[in-house]
Amino acid sequence: MENKAYVGLTISIISVSFAAIFIVSIDTPSLTIAFYRLLFTTLLILPFVILHKKTRIELLNLPKTTILIMLIIGLILATHFALWITSLKFTSVASSVILVTAHPVLVGPVSHFFYKEKLSILNAIGIIISLSGVIILVIGNYGLGSLTLDSIEGNLLAIFGGVAAGLYILGGRKVRKTVSIASYAFIVYSIGTIALLLICFFYNSPILDVNLNNLQIIFLMAVVSGIFGHTLYNWSLKHIRASVASVALLGEPLGSTILAFIVPGISQTPSYFTILGGAIILSGIYLTARKSNIDF
Repeated sequence: MENKAYVGLTISIISVSFAAIFIVSIDTPSLTIAFYRLLFTTLLILPFVILHKKTRIELLNLPKTTILIMLIIGLILATHFALWITSLKFTSVASSVILVTAHPVLVGPVSHFFYKEKLSILNAIGIIISLSGVIILVIGNYGLGSLTLDSIEGNLLAIFGGVAAGLYILGGRKVRKTVSIASYAFIVYSIGTIALLLICFFYNSPILDVNLNNLQIIFLMAVVSGIFGHTLYNWSLKHIRASVASVALLGEPLGSTILAFIVPGISQTPSYFTILGGAIILSGIYLTARKSNIDF
């Protein structure tokens, strides 16, 4: 099952990498995109929940504590989307990407000490190498000048967005040990959707006045990046270590870059820094996933 989980994790990272391709194809505000992406993903799961008796029974019999934890995870997911997207309005892309992808620094130690998922010296080195790859990729493409503190507020939003991503992964790893993926995804995505709807209202982000063509692209993003991306990722959390799942997400910016190069109409040629940083990221992910007898 572990091997299948790694296959599922790989497919999920490739799928979420498509999100950037979909987003650059439309001109809808970011918060609106996040809301509809999660709404459509929830609606895609709904028929399975209704028709699958075992899932309905599970939902009706979930312990109140488990439901409460999933409600919190849903709010954390919405918070991650809102904080990270908003940070891009106040700080540079480079600063935002580096700060929001720092969640392995949180997930690794927490999963080691609290989940008893042993983190070896080799795994820790892998986390550091992966994060270094992200820094090389981003600084190489945007330059050191882009890392100036454009706004303390923007950088704090990105940092907290990264913390939210880490908590989302850790919470999912805990709950998925006892709850099926259908029940977990339905509750978490539903709460996240409601929370994002309220956030859209608060920031006056349009809900009804959205171009039909844009909605169709967001729906496609929900299928690819939502179902085959986030949902498959959440499925894999039951079978692999949280630290590995967290570091694997660092492959998303690399995947998006490769797709931007090969997808017709975009054709963005990756720089040497992207290739170098991507190779380092993949090397770090490999080391993080490896099992070792030398633990901390």
